[in-house]
Amino acid sequence: MSTQATVLYDAPGPKATIRNRIIAGVFTVAIVALIAWIVTILARNGQMTSEKWSPFVKPSTWTTWLLPGLLGTLAAAALSIVLAIILGTVLGIGRLSDHRWVRTISGLLVEVFRSIPVLVLMFFAYYLFAHYAVFPSQWLAFAAVVFGLTIYNGSVIAEILRAGIKSLPKGQTEAAQSIGLRKTQTMMLVLLPQAVTAMLPALIAQMVIALKDSALGYAFGYVEVVRSGLKSASFYGNYLPALLVVAAIMIVINFALTGLANYLEKRLREGRRKTEAPDPDVADLKAMANVPGFSGSAHAPGKPNL
Repeated sequence: MSTQATVLYDAPGPKATIRNRIIAGVFTVAIVALIAWIVTILARNGQMTSEKWSPFVKPSTWTTWLLPGLLGTLAAAALSIVLAIILGTVLGIGRLSDHRWVRTISGLLVEVFRSIPVLVLMFFAYYLFAHYAVFPSQWLAFAAVVFGLTIYNGSVIAEILRAGIKSLPKGQTEAAQSIGLRKTQTMMLVLLPQAVTAMLPALIAQMVIALKDSALGYAFGYVEVVRSGLKSASFYGNYLPALLVVAAIMIVINFALTGLANYLEKRLREGRRKTEAPDPDVADLKAMANVPGFSGSAHAPGKPNL
């Protein structure tokens, strides 16, 4: 039987390999040169002096500004991500409902919430909660940030889950129905776990977006890491180093989320592979059945054990 290629491109030959290495080397040299040029310009303008960076080795800089701001960013992002997953699951399943009115309402909410900028949602929630005194004043900015992130990211997650469920083979649904599972059971036990596994990278990417969008709370006074970094910069007069440190903090968090996504995806796929592995006893019986002269098990149903 002929073997078909499973890749979408041909493997590069010797000339193409050399050409690709040359292009990669030139690109690397260009990036290094650009970074060196930027560092040189910053050094000429006094941005690389020890006085600009020394505040970040003081514990007071972190305990007074950066760590409280980082805690605010992580708290708003974590709570909004959990609520967005719940909201997105409800709306995503609602868009696949057999009832037309459920599909219509879910689709309308998703399309409206996805169309409104996150900052507008935050401002709307902020003034709404303040006007009706829904939350105490010290929690007002936090509630507005969480509301805006939850509504927007929940609608996006709903579309991600809907696309993931629709991409599954129809045989999954038919197999579940053939063993007597109801639609709700099929969705919760068969389709939804597979969709989450398939769309896990997209879900983690949306979580990263929620983490970064929490900085929009700066517009109405929410204490997060960007606002805290700028406060420390105004105190020490080192705006560029402060922004670089804040950017490094966000990069580390995003890399950690990406690593967590890769780990979870690997574990889920390994678990599914183990679940789908054939029973060794059954495999041995099938192999023995193909041996010439073997007539089956001595205790096979319908055959006397002589």
